Amino acid sequence: MFRFELKAEDGKARRGRLTTPHGTVETPVFMPVGTQGTVKAMTPGLLEEIGVEMILGNTYHMYLRPGVEVIKGAGGLHKFISWKRPILTDSGGYQVFSLKHGRFGNRKAKVKVTEEGVEFRDHLAGDLHLFTPEMVIGVQEAFGSDIIMPLDECVEYPVDRSYAREAMERTLRWLDRSIKAKRREDQVLFGIVQGAFYEDLRRESALRTVERDLFGYAIGGLSVGEPREVMLEITALVCELLPEDRPRYLMGVGKPEDILEAVALGVDMFDCVVPTRNARTGTLYTSQGVVNIRQEKFKRDFSPLDPECDCYTCRNFTRAYLRHLFVSEEITAYVLNTIHNLRFYMKLMEEVRRSIEKGRFQELRRELTSKLTSRL
Repeated sequence: MFRFELKAEDGKARRGRLTTPHGTVETPVFMPVGTQGTVKAMTPGLLEEIGVEMILGNTYHMYLRPGVEVIKGAGGLHKFISWKRPILTDSGGYQVFSLKHGRFGNRKAKVKVTEEGVEFRDHLAGDLHLFTPEMVIGVQEAFGSDIIMPLDECVEYPVDRSYAREAMERTLRWLDRSIKAKRREDQVLFGIVQGAFYEDLRRESALRTVERDLFGYAIGGLSVGEPREVMLEITALVCELLPEDRPRYLMGVGKPEDILEAVALGVDMFDCVVPTRNARTGTLYTSQGVVNIRQEKFKRDFSPLDPECDCYTCRNFTRAYLRHLFVSEEITAYVLNTIHNLRFYMKLMEEVRRSIEKGRFQELRRELTSKLTSRL
């Protein structure tokens, strides 16, 4: 039911195809984040029109609401949200990390990490919960997602070396418990490489995780406040140690310019809230640069947002209208902005895949990097 094939390579950049029970995914791939079982401001039909092949679901949020029994009763997550294509679900580990640092609401939650698992109070009602490796696997099996992730411990930047090692070792032990707990044959489990920002710990974590001989491997614990160059150095180090014939997933990294750099290092899969969150704050990506649609200069700009984009938004509406909707706080602004940003990402990944096939990825990377970071 599952297969990963490499179709082409250009330097370290890889063009592949991931086969799952819910269809094939062309890689490198970007997965929009469906936090509550929906990509914000989108419907499944719109996502399909945009060209989305795979989405990510958040175990933590859907465990809290609507709850495991509701999703299980609906026949699984695919049926519950009416999405026929592949789904990857995370373990909830990063969300617990976010609770610890006050990223949900304005208060920090008490999070207790033990060998058994992670104890925390949720951000909704403040109820006490315990996530164990076995429980997290069970929740994702009830969801029926195609790719599932084990519980891991994500640490902050910077972090003491001794604790970084402790968290890395615990993540490996939790992985073994997750492998033992897994029952369903129609799902695959990825291992997660941790080790914080210490090269020797990352190297050890990668080699020991690969020993488990899993379908794919993720690079976790990045995008937690570290400098960009550190993120890329760790990504490069880990990619060199992961098997050639398995998919590589860089968790939570998703600025367009960072995706290009990570593809150049050998990464196949990405997810991030950047395109959807930025759409809701009026930050829009175009082929000429980044647009802040709130700016006064767009009030009488009757040109398309991006003349090179084929999305519904760019085919039908002007920058002036998009600005009007946004400053008027119309819900339609979030929909049209999100359609565009996600289509921009899908087109970017399509261009990346074509360029690898043609052996011109490095040329494309050079062409796009300056445009992706310029402001209009």
